[in-house]
Amino acid sequence: MTRKVLLDVDPGIADALALCLALSDPRLEVVAVTATGGNVEPEQATRNVQAIVEQIDPARWPRIGAADPVQPLRTDGRELCGVDGLCGADFRVAELHNRHSSVKIIADEIRAAPGELTIIAGGPLSNLAAVLRREPDLATQVGHLIIVGGTFSGPGNVTAAAEFNIYCDAEAARHVFLSPVTKTLLPLDVSSTAELDIGLLDQLPSESTGVGRVLKAILPGAFRAHRQRLGLEGIHVPEAVAVVVALHPELLITEPMFCDVETAGALTHGATVLDRRQVAAGQPNMDVVMEFDAHAAIDSMLRTLKQVR
Repeated sequence: MTRKVLLDVDPGIADALALCLALSDPRLEVVAVTATGGNVEPEQATRNVQAIVEQIDPARWPRIGAADPVQPLRTDGRELCGVDGLCGADFRVAELHNRHSSVKIIADEIRAAPGELTIIAGGPLSNLAAVLRREPDLATQVGHLIIVGGTFSGPGNVTAAAEFNIYCDAEAARHVFLSPVTKTLLPLDVSSTAELDIGLLDQLPSESTGVGRVLKAILPGAFRAHRQRLGLEGIHVPEAVAVVVALHPELLITEPMFCDVETAGALTHGATVLDRRQVAAGQPNMDVVMEFDAHAAIDSMLRTLKQVR
């Protein structure tokens, strides 16, 4: 039986790999891919989502949602991802005149499969917060929300305190954190234990496949940028890890916690606050991934890519 998933992403290198994995895995029914600004501005994010889906050309096309063009964001990720977010891949896309908004599509898909839909949130949580503000009753109809973002005990990656996805729209993140959605947080310092090395380039599918074309156009620039900007020989792909997590929860060790987001601090804006005291300020509102089997997660990604034809 397939698992219904919706990916809300801001492609982005790791988001692009996540889409390649999800759209290639027969165990997943990707009902929609919705764009949110983050790594790039909203309109570019929408274009990137469409371009990746068009390149992959899956047997069953997901619905595609457009990001809000006036979405408020505090920063972007172009330093690592390039101006277009995809390391200059420059994929052509068909011009669509009637795009549905990401917010509408997320709400539609939750209503269409109450209690069944897994949402992987790989970017700022602006779209999900908008859905829950407009239709708060939908919170209890989400099957499972996997949030890629925040930190457990390590530093942030955009400020000393904050991780990128949460920092970009901290108010939205706080709204989602405090909502009654069933959710799991995959923090940056946990997901980054899965690092892909440059040997991955020799294990990609052929360029005769859509997935091969996408990844061979993006990943060499990604490795180069991570080495030049961060001094890393590998790349971290938390959104791709989240796709594996959706399929293999047995790889995780989680702990229920009360989690909130700092929205007022001058130095700590966007920091995730995980209450680990014996008597917490509130009841646990999500499961937090404490550790996971990074080697098994990478093996799962590689197996999926090897099956692409």
